[in-house]
Amino acid sequence: MAITEHKQTPRILVAGCGKLGGAIAETLSRQAEVFGLRRNPARIPQGVHALGADLLEREQVEAILPDGLDIVIYCLTPSSYDEEGYRNAYVRGLENLVAALGSRRLTRLFFVSSSSVYSQNDDSWVDENSPTDPARFSGQMVLAGEQTALNSGNPATAVRFSGIYGPTRQQFLEAVMNGRMDPVSPAPFSNRIHEADAVAAVCHLVNRALEGEPLDPCYLASDCEPVRLDEVVAWVREQVPCAAPEPDARKGGRAGSKRCSNKRLLESGFRFRYPDFRAGYREMIARQK
Repeated sequence: MAITEHKQTPRILVAGCGKLGGAIAETLSRQAEVFGLRRNPARIPQGVHALGADLLEREQVEAILPDGLDIVIYCLTPSSYDEEGYRNAYVRGLENLVAALGSRRLTRLFFVSSSSVYSQNDDSWVDENSPTDPARFSGQMVLAGEQTALNSGNPATAVRFSGIYGPTRQQFLEAVMNGRMDPVSPAPFSNRIHEADAVAAVCHLVNRALEGEPLDPCYLASDCEPVRLDEVVAWVREQVPCAAPEPDARKGGRAGSKRCSNKRLLESGFRFRYPDFRAGYREMIARQK
């Protein structure tokens, strides 16, 4: 994951420094000059140059954008979970950033995307070449953001993450333990990636870009074991005392039923610290005991 020797210290902008973007920025700042952009710059991690701007205000972005950037990582989440919120986060904000860059050329633009661009619901395997025809506006706006990045005039790569979990994202684990999750059996397939691996995957691809290694326009970032949701719940119940399911407990996921292949990411040289749900949740459960 370490950035190898570069002719100059790389200059990296992380646009959107929430949980994931902030962790990426903090990790890369150990070996690069990293700028973090968000509306509230006080929440940008230590060691990262804090830039305050609203990506929906192009003039604000133009006023603070650093020169000499090698890498831009676009990592936004919607401020509202309606169609307008998704369009602002994934399309309009990126359009403004690309416009602010103007004629400045990047080594690569990375767009943090989602497996929500897939609508498959037949337990099939999906990879970077599978059809993307999302039925929901959320997936449609994410896919539009990918196209905005790929059409930006800079070399670009979209990283499609499946469900991110980890120590700062414990909602699913807590729901099982508190009896609020009781999926049908057999449940749909689910896909996930530990937040530490999500950060490491982006840093790995950034490293390859800075080394001049070829990159594909898209990588699907998910761990090595798609698994039915009821199997995950049953395993958690075996590891830790859980409350009896509530009458109105959730019965399943909301993301269809597909199996995400990480073959392309593995072939790029990436290795998972948490290759399956057991490795990740076992550590999280141990911390709670």
